[in-house]
Amino acid sequence: MWIKLLKAAAVFFLLFVTLFSFTPPADAASSQYVTKGNTSSKVVALTFDDGADGTNIPKILNTLSANNIKSTFFLTGSGTNHHPQAIRNIAAQGHELANHSYTHPDFTKLTATQMKSELSRTETIVKNTTGKSTKPLFRAPFGSTNSSVLKAVGDAGYTHTIHWNIDTVDWKGNSKTDITNRVVKNIVPGSIVLMHTGAGASGTPGALPEIIKQLKAKGYKFVTVSELLKIKASTPPAGTGTTYTVKAGDTLYSIANRYKVSVSQLVSANKLSNANVIRIGQKLVIPGKDAAPVKPAPTTSVKHTVKSGDTLYSLSRKYGTTVTKIKTANKIGSNNVIRVGQVLTIPR
Repeated sequence: MWIKLLKAAAVFFLLFVTLFSFTPPADAASSQYVTKGNTSSKVVALTFDDGADGTNIPKILNTLSANNIKSTFFLTGSGTNHHPQAIRNIAAQGHELANHSYTHPDFTKLTATQMKSELSRTETIVKNTTGKSTKPLFRAPFGSTNSSVLKAVGDAGYTHTIHWNIDTVDWKGNSKTDITNRVVKNIVPGSIVLMHTGAGASGTPGALPEIIKQLKAKGYKFVTVSELLKIKASTPPAGTGTTYTVKAGDTLYSIANRYKVSVSQLVSANKLSNANVIRIGQKLVIPGKDAAPVKPAPTTSVKHTVKSGDTLYSLSRKYGTTVTKIKTANKIGSNNVIRVGQVLTIPR
């Protein structure tokens, strides 16, 4: 009996130590609410909110490129899903990407869990589309925030919630002259200017060149929000970039094409023994720009004997190549004309 009591006492003691020696992790700080940069220098951040249609993105990008200006684009997940190539173009031209939610709801009416879901879904689709993160910048839909929003956003890894001090209200369809005047007449050092990319902001593409011209004449330089606030971007370890979760239908070739890297770079970065074997749900490291270039593997081919149920599409997926390459290598005139027992050359 005494032995049982001693064992019970020992268990109780261990439980007591475990409970009272545990230090809970510190909560993340609330996101910092920003309306303008704290500076006396003549710098300004032009920012663009992208919603459902992104109609004016090409014109906006052309103007920014012509003037060698980098801006910050606040992206919605729904918009990214609707026009992914336009979002890729924004990233490819070196502009800063930030989070503007997935469905553009009023965050003050959401629970913390719902807010984090909105942010996470957008981060995922933007990262899968561009290879870039939206962190650490967030802009609340409608500019609607409170302490609960800032807390949830901060917990999700968004250290700064970006508002503005100049609102062009371009989404109302006002004229390019009105948009230009709202910016030029209210400009102060450190200004953050709010504009939009959608069809409703029909005056913005016409106003943007004049805004840039007049602000340059006043001595202003154009910066991204992170540059304005002196937020340092996190640097990934050398030789690595983002990660990608393999989906149904993916091949290394299609993933490499999406991220503008080579198949051999993906094989090397992920230590794959077989370039044709990847599985749904597998996380792949996408080599970053700082990765050492890998020479493409020499062109090779394999032989495949057609079996019942084979199609050119299924074979292209199996071997990580394209239907066009298989057709060319075998001089096939129709996608549907292959026969059981036929020996095909599969270029790789």
